[in-house]
Amino acid sequence: MALIIEGEERISAPIGRVWEALNDPDVLRASIPGCQSLEKKSDSELTATVVLKIGPIKATFAGEVTLANLNPPHSYTISGEGKGGVAGFAKGGADVRLAEDGPGTTVLTYEAKADVGGKIAQLGSRLIQSTSKKLAGQFFSTFNEKVSGA
Repeated sequence: MALIIEGEERISAPIGRVWEALNDPDVLRASIPGCQSLEKKSDSELTATVVLKIGPIKATFAGEVTLANLNPPHSYTISGEGKGGVAGFAKGGADVRLAEDGPGTTVLTYEAKADVGGKIAQLGSRLIQSTSKKLAGQFFSTFNEKVSGA
């Protein structure tokens, strides 16, 4: 089951600080809903463990995250794949773009694509779509708070 999630977040911070935060495992770990661990393996590879509840299913996903198409401080592609045991799998990626909007303000836009399979895919596209949008919204609002100091 494939999903597409798009959004935009205005962040009260200079583009350089937002870029640094997008590449900081500590900031990402604190921003990702349900993230239990996020470790940097290299400048473009991370490993993560995330606990998610989608409808009646709660699962721990262990996976790899890769950063590609790096164009500092304007854009990158983040992609990953996680396996949740009997619950199934999730894989996908997002194109993230940063643009300055006056001094000290950055507009972050994203277009994410995800694919889920296994038991979680059987929950129905509406539930998965709404949960995915909610999780993306939580990530970016928490990320915004961390970076802007709000």
